[in-house]
Amino acid sequence: MLKDLITKTRSYRRFKQEPAPTMADLESLITLARMAPAASNKQPWKYVLVQDPETLPKVFSCLKWAGYLTDWPGPSPQERPTAYIVFLNDTSISENGEIHLVDLGLAAQNIILGARELGFGACLLGSVDRPRLAEILDVPQGLKIELVAAVGAPGERVELTSSGRDGDIRYWRGEDDVHYVPKRPLEELIFKKI
Repeated sequence: MLKDLITKTRSYRRFKQEPAPTMADLESLITLARMAPAASNKQPWKYVLVQDPETLPKVFSCLKWAGYLTDWPGPSPQERPTAYIVFLNDTSISENGEIHLVDLGLAAQNIILGARELGFGACLLGSVDRPRLAEILDVPQGLKIELVAAVGAPGERVELTSSGRDGDIRYWRGEDDVHYVPKRPLEELIFKKI
């Protein structure tokens, strides 16, 4: 079951407008995030849950989508996420560092797996206009925006494929409007068996 859930959990960049996650759905995802391991058990993460129809486009305007799809400006208004989870690091608990990034990844993975289990999809976005988003969301000093998860009902098909012989791992959209994501083969990933 876990393998199936992981395989179905892709980065979705286009969303249906219905069904939209409820605030209870978003809170359930934070419950999963808080179960993630954390270095020294510091648990520095705080979250802004966004679902308000007036705030959604403001958050969207702070995000950059799909760097490999250079001719695509991002989802159209009818394909935009219906919720966001903004990850904040409480710097009074934990400063940035390598372990901090591991903790961020663990919490984020729990959220996107949980979203998929609920029937939603997500896309983690690191290309964010952080100062502007902090102003929009009224995030105080001491809470640092790290990542944004766009959440909603998947509005596109995403398929895994093998990377090309040249090792190209750039994702693309086919003429069939499917979003293809190349993955390196297993034999390329295992450096050594002892």
